[in-house]
Amino acid sequence: MNSRDSDILERIISYCDEIDEAKNHFGNAYSELESSRIYKNAVSMCILQIGELTNHLSDEFKAEYNEMPWQDIKAMRNIAAHRYGSFDIEKLWETISEDVPVLRVYCEKAVAELADK
Repeated sequence: MNSRDSDILERIISYCDEIDEAKNHFGNAYSELESSRIYKNAVSMCILQIGELTNHLSDEFKAEYNEMPWQDIKAMRNIAAHRYGSFDIEKLWETISEDVPVLRVYCEKAVAELADK
């Protein structure tokens, strides 16, 4: 693994933070996401960026830190990028409410472990 993985993880954490900021700004409720195109666009762009970044993590890193479904995260990016008009709002809400916080913690832990190596 290399320092590039740590840099990528830091950028993923930053996008997770942006999703939290959007949730705080627009309201942490499904109905707010459902009714606001700006909210949907903001979090969808972050999801897209997170998925793109996971594609640049080294294979060695993904093999060692395999508890995270890196392929699923990339797949979510592809949905955000290519099927935005038919994006499942319930899935987006689940992603930003349940999955992103877990991803953030996981990435923070990995950054700390990589710094200790």
